[in-house]
Amino acid sequence: MSHEAVIAQLNECLKHEWTGVAQYSQASFIVEGVWREVYAKTFMENAEESFGHAKLVGDKIVALGGVPAATRNEIKQTRDLQEILQNSLEFESKAVEMYTKALELAEGNRPLVIFLENILEEEQEGVDEFTKLLRNSETSVAASVDSKTA
Repeated sequence: MSHEAVIAQLNECLKHEWTGVAQYSQASFIVEGVWREVYAKTFMENAEESFGHAKLVGDKIVALGGVPAATRNEIKQTRDLQEILQNSLEFESKAVEMYTKALELAEGNRPLVIFLENILEEEQEGVDEFTKLLRNSETSVAASVDSKTA
């Protein structure tokens, strides 16, 4: 296992987590209408989870001898709830992909593997949750369109 390769991948994960803090916070600020009460809290909780992951990953990078990234990637912004949910699913899916790659690089370092598996499990739960939310919202949108055309 190369510490440099692991640190580089963890820094990519860290930048992704910083992006999540900003993107989910922004979503919680701008969600409006009848769904605000439902989703604003959910998006803020996701921002807090991203910040928690950023703290863990940043500390791990330092423990491995690296310097944590202080930048983030570009955030996706929209006022459309369906797009926000889709962006959230894509964000969580990308996180799963990134932590899976870090896990492959950590092979042979059992404590690091367990550390990454724990974060990966939470990211996969995010994928599952947004998948279910999108499934329900697509059904609701289709049902409301059907009832208007019937």
